[in-house]
Amino acid sequence: MLRWILGGREAQSSVEKSPVLCIGEEQPKNCFTELQVLKGHFDIVRFLVQIDDFRCASAGDDGLVLVWNIETGERLQELRGHSQQITAITTFTCSNGFTSLITASSDRSLSLWDPDTGNRVQTISDLQSSVKCLLVLERLSLWVSGGEELCVWDKDFQLLCHRQKYSDTGITALIELPENLIAAAVDKEIVIYRLVVSPDSSVSVTDVHHCCDHHDQIRALININDGIFASGSHAGELILWDSTNFQNLAYEHILWEESHPSGQTETRLAAPKPSEMSIQHLTTNGRLILAAVGSGLYVYDVVTKAVVAYRKAAHDSDVLHIMLMSDNELMSCSEDGSVRMWEIQDLPLAAEPASAGFFGMLTFGRSSKQSGPQSKKVLEIPNLRTLELTGDLIGHSGAVQMFLSFKEKGLVTCSTDHLLILWKDGERQSRLRSQVLFQKLEENGGL
Repeated sequence: MLRWILGGREAQSSVEKSPVLCIGEEQPKNCFTELQVLKGHFDIVRFLVQIDDFRCASAGDDGLVLVWNIETGERLQELRGHSQQITAITTFTCSNGFTSLITASSDRSLSLWDPDTGNRVQTISDLQSSVKCLLVLERLSLWVSGGEELCVWDKDFQLLCHRQKYSDTGITALIELPENLIAAAVDKEIVIYRLVVSPDSSVSVTDVHHCCDHHDQIRALININDGIFASGSHAGELILWDSTNFQNLAYEHILWEESHPSGQTETRLAAPKPSEMSIQHLTTNGRLILAAVGSGLYVYDVVTKAVVAYRKAAHDSDVLHIMLMSDNELMSCSEDGSVRMWEIQDLPLAAEPASAGFFGMLTFGRSSKQSGPQSKKVLEIPNLRTLELTGDLIGHSGAVQMFLSFKEKGLVTCSTDHLLILWKDGERQSRLRSQVLFQKLEENGGL
């Protein structure tokens, strides 16, 4: 049991020829050797948000919001008020430094919470539809909700203005752009809204542009920096956009090559058919973009507009959440119940020479809507590196929905198994326990 919890896995049999990497008990680069299981939810836990340096909040399908101390694992508050699942949660920090929680639920209500006391400060019920995403504009002391309509609210939960939906799908993601602009993912397009704040503090919102280069529903939307944002679609399209004129700066179509049974590779009459994989999540550190593509990972350099590294089969199932820990380290979690640590490394000198079979798993292009064969080849991309598995955290019995990193304090994961797990650096925890022990000995005058 301990072997399973700490990440050890039995070697795969010769019959099971999975392309997914396995790692044994020896994980020298994995510091997370201690774990603490946090119980309190009774349904799927989908969201984690960081409140401050030592607290986080969790929420999910049971309608509960729980506040945790990540240093001790103590449950600090239990926020009850929603009757159905939480669909979005975010923090709102006021000018006085006080941090609140905003939650949206399928019960068509919005709530403002004080995480220190657990009290519900404000609530809005009987909305026309449920909210799918939230965006806080701290500079303007405003926040925005997206669903079947776009609504702008002030810090006192007063509705300032709203716009009706453009699609049956509604707004699924929101990001802030410079000059009081907001980008909203609406089915296959990105709608750019402008907020106009009048001298009398009234607010109006107008749509100023529609970005329509995606061929399928947009699943992820992120800011890269003040000048560039990116979007990823269900069809594996990654597009970089200019944040000021909304032009398409780069278009990459990620295609994984379908596997073929051994023995048939020599008799096939045509080239392998690529299968489009959905981009479930995007994250960035300002230079690199990390994309969760099906069960694989894909790293893209924004400056050079080139692929840095990729791993076609990073997990046994779809990757749900990813994070760049540094320029060379990243983490991912999946429906297979695992959290994995990766390192971007140079390819060994004796690596297999570049060929269509090795690099043919991906195709790349710059055109915004061309669907024919791409002219740009991976063979032309220099310095392609590899993603090496350095750690495997196995503790959940269900799909890991997301995780939060508190750096040296630890890592928090949430899952469909209704649990949170707090992963900690074993060596650090041992030092802290020793310090506490020595302090008590000094206070008591020795043994």
